[in-house]
Amino acid sequence: MGEIRVKVKITNAVDEALARRGQLAQGAVRTYEADAMVDTGSVRMVIPPHVMEQLGVQERARRVAEYADGRKESVAVTEPIIVDILGRDTLEEALVLGDEVLIGQTVLEKLDLLADCANRRLVPNPAHPDQPVTKVK
Repeated sequence: MGEIRVKVKITNAVDEALARRGQLAQGAVRTYEADAMVDTGSVRMVIPPHVMEQLGVQERARRVAEYADGRKESVAVTEPIIVDILGRDTLEEALVLGDEVLIGQTVLEKLDLLADCANRRLVPNPAHPDQPVTKVK
């Protein structure tokens, strides 16, 4: 399987909410754009510390992250951020570690995106090409 990379825009969700309410200028909303790696083996989204700092989000909690080699480490979890991929967006909190943005399964599920490994790209779910659909049971 080849590596899948995708353009992602990450926005401080608190800034965005304040701007919608007219309490912050739209130009003051902090964002970060990255060429992120899609990690289908990861459950959660990951951002590096410098991205957390640029977005101006705070640590909301701590969680234990388990690495592929079995190591475990307590890491920061961000306040809410908005993740926009292929024109679809969702609220997410991210683990803070490493040196690049990783897109995990929770974002893919919420945005209804599928990994097309053969062509090394993300694609909208063919059953819902126009917008994400969330299953509720």
